[in-house]
Amino acid sequence: MNVVLSILLIIIAAVGAFFIGWFFARNIGKNKIKNAEHKAKQIIDEANKEIEIMQKEAKLQAKSEWLNAKAEFERKTQNRRNELRNMEKKIESQEESIERKSNLLSRREQNLNNKERNFSAKEKAIARKENELNQLISKQNRLLERIAGMSADEAKQILMKNLESQARTEAIQIVKRIKEKAEREAEKEAREIIIGAIQRCAADTVVESTVSVVSLPSDELKGRIIGREGRNIRAFEIATGIDVIVDDTPEAVILSGYDPIRREIAKIALEKLISDGRIHPARIEETVEKAKQEMEVIIQENGEQACFEVGLLNLHPELVRHLGKLTFRTSYGQNVLQHSKEVAFIAGLMAGELDMDINLAKRSGLLHDIGKAIDKAVEGTHTQLGWELAKKYHEGDVVLNAILSHHEDTPPTSPISVLVQAADAISGARPGARRETIENYVKRLERLEELADSFPGVSKTYAIQAGREVRVIVEPNKIRDDQAAILSTEIAQKVQNEMEYPGQVKITVIRETRAVDFAK
Repeated sequence: MNVVLSILLIIIAAVGAFFIGWFFARNIGKNKIKNAEHKAKQIIDEANKEIEIMQKEAKLQAKSEWLNAKAEFERKTQNRRNELRNMEKKIESQEESIERKSNLLSRREQNLNNKERNFSAKEKAIARKENELNQLISKQNRLLERIAGMSADEAKQILMKNLESQARTEAIQIVKRIKEKAEREAEKEAREIIIGAIQRCAADTVVESTVSVVSLPSDELKGRIIGREGRNIRAFEIATGIDVIVDDTPEAVILSGYDPIRREIAKIALEKLISDGRIHPARIEETVEKAKQEMEVIIQENGEQACFEVGLLNLHPELVRHLGKLTFRTSYGQNVLQHSKEVAFIAGLMAGELDMDINLAKRSGLLHDIGKAIDKAVEGTHTQLGWELAKKYHEGDVVLNAILSHHEDTPPTSPISVLVQAADAISGARPGARRETIENYVKRLERLEELADSFPGVSKTYAIQAGREVRVIVEPNKIRDDQAAILSTEIAQKVQNEMEYPGQVKITVIRETRAVDFAK
């Protein structure tokens, strides 16, 4: 019984505890739900407030944008109105100007009509006076015929003879004045274009030699250069193609040959052998090969330096190499590379004065003698060889024509070609540019004097300034002052037609006055 009672009490206690727990749990759940509902309501209220604030801000922003757009529209409208008002003012001003011009033209037209009427009246009056004058002249001529006892034809012949002499004298004076005026006007342009170009392009005078001298530390090396039974000197001459002259010249050996490139290679090789001290056939061949390689580098550097000096940096490498070879080529004693640079500079300066393509003129001038760099064993003129070489490396038509036409082998097709011709003549004709043998020089001076002496009235003739001026002294009783200008022109024309000479020859005729002309 006690056990049963205990179990019942336990069950009752458990049931009571359950109901008590359920009650508390129910109350706690209700409180949580109330708290959650309260929080949710607060969140909803806050969200509604934010929405209201955002709506108000959006309305304010839209209103602000509308006001800005309205202000911008009004500003643009006002600007457009101002522009229209300005255009209206301009149109009104133009209309007033047109009206003024129209009135002025009307007045001018009226004045012209009045002048035309006056001219017509004057023409009629002049015609009447001419008729009266002709009648008077006819009457006077008849009177003169009766007085002089000669016909009108005879009088005309005497008059024409007198007039012819007078007209010839006046014509000589007019020609002289015109020539002097033309020379004065042309001198300034010529100085700016040609003389200025020459002065700005300084160059060395001629230095040509077919030998090179190699200095030796002592004369003892001459024997080593010759070698046993001459084997060293023979090996050197075979390897280089240059003659080695070992004579009594103290501490020097002479290299002789007409190919300047080979001669320079031989000089480099011999200097290396002397510096090294080992001179024998095997070493000679090795040194000559190294000298050839060094020469290739020198040639390339010289070509690049020439292009840099002229300002042309886009030439084909092979053309640059051929330009470098011109360092060791001469023409009439003038270094061809120096001459080519000089022609490029002068042509570029003249092109600049004439508002032409300066770079194209320089390019044509620099390449005009490129054919002289080709081996002499190749057949053809240097103009044809240069044209083929330039065409091979895609030079333009202007450059190709300048190469072909600079010796007038073909007609020039571009003003640049004419400039290259002129620059080539200037570079070759300047004093000291090219050598001339003493025999040819003396013959040229004698020929100049003979041509001047062949004219009647010439007393003495002197060729001076290396044949660039001829002074002609005339007999004053045979040549008048007005005939001196004609004589100088005739002598200059004869010199130009019958002689070949560099540059120009100045003809100075001396009497009481001096008349000067040039054979160009």
